[in-house]
Amino acid sequence: MTYFQDIPKILYKGPQSSDPFTYRYYDKSRVLLGKTMAEHLRWSVCYWHSFNWPGSDVFGAGTFERPWHPGQTVTEELAEIKLNAAFDLFSKLDTPFFCFHDVDAMADFSSIKEYTANLNNIADKMARKISDTGVNLLWGTANLFGDPRYAAGAATNPDPEIFAWAAHQVRSMLEVTHQLGGANYVLWGGREGYDTILNTNLAQELDQIGRFMTMVVDHKHKIGFTGTILIEPKPHEPTKHQYDRDTATVYGFLQRYGLEQEIKVNIEANHATLAGNSFEHEIATANAFNILGSIDMNRGDPQNGWDTDQFPNNVPEMTLALYHLIKGGGFSSGGFNFDAKVRRQSIDAEDLAYAHIGGIDVLAKALINAAAIIEDGTLDSFVEDRYSRWQDAFGQQILSGELSLAEAADHSVQSNSDPKAVSGRQEYLENLINRFADGGFEGAGNA
Repeated sequence: MTYFQDIPKILYKGPQSSDPFTYRYYDKSRVLLGKTMAEHLRWSVCYWHSFNWPGSDVFGAGTFERPWHPGQTVTEELAEIKLNAAFDLFSKLDTPFFCFHDVDAMADFSSIKEYTANLNNIADKMARKISDTGVNLLWGTANLFGDPRYAAGAATNPDPEIFAWAAHQVRSMLEVTHQLGGANYVLWGGREGYDTILNTNLAQELDQIGRFMTMVVDHKHKIGFTGTILIEPKPHEPTKHQYDRDTATVYGFLQRYGLEQEIKVNIEANHATLAGNSFEHEIATANAFNILGSIDMNRGDPQNGWDTDQFPNNVPEMTLALYHLIKGGGFSSGGFNFDAKVRRQSIDAEDLAYAHIGGIDVLAKALINAAAIIEDGTLDSFVEDRYSRWQDAFGQQILSGELSLAEAADHSVQSNSDPKAVSGRQEYLENLINRFADGGFEGAGNA
């Protein structure tokens, strides 16, 4: 008897399937633009929302009744029950990857020595599950925000003793991630920011976190971890202002501390919109700076101003995200992690399955659409033509640095030019994307 015993193995049955326990678009072996769907999407289930969140909110207690009692004291026995249930769901969904924080999986602890022992204990059991199921670790991370000691941050804390505690957690989880064959390691600064600038030395805190990141990178190389170190941008919540507010801000931070060749970003869709950016903007920005690492896949509610972490359900929006992802070269070590949680009223085991089935089908359909847009070539040709004059000799001289400001200005005078504005054709392009995103191009790629 298992918690997910009534959920069958989820198989691809095609768009005409009405069985809610099937994939309608996610055919993992289907080839699009030279890669299978599984290779393009590299998707994972997250441990924290799916197995740790009790279904609580600020106005009410948890609504989920799971055998491992989420939200309550976690014993070694309950940690193992949760581990077995998690890998049962991973296997039934046929997901290739999972992600977890240290405290998601392990038993509770009351000292730093107990923390280390409990983490190593569950890591050994997790290693056997990975070997038995073939479900691999996309990335690991340490929870540096949940414990009260981190109320004023971890790496940015005014107390260096708390900085040291955070260093121990990250060192331990980085080594566990390496031990488990993880492809990436994520640093999420949930409280690396401030609630009020009245009690904050901003320059000091930035130097602290810059030093912390450098120490993490140094330890990565010391232990031989070949995965990617990732920062996950978010503008606020739980703090008023977080230092890693969006991709462009993170890139400036990385440049300041000489880490732009060492660390990439893990972009979350809901964090992008909280920062006032679109999801596709964040992906395109990361591509421009060559720091796209991985993606946390979810969505927010436009009527709510916080991180609601809902499963994605908007195919046209995801089509644009997949288009920019593919145009940037796609994932190398990263993937799509469903950092999303079922709603508080979705209390049954089946609801966890339905959420992930729908989420991966949205990504799969968006991938089909994005591949069709790229194969069609109209959008790419339009953008290329719009900037074509920069390929002329004069444009190349500007970009190569051959011309000074005065020389560029003199060119305009000498040529007696009178350049005219050219239409950007926004409505035409929006109509073009909608033709692909409404399902009219189902045949893209190889079946």
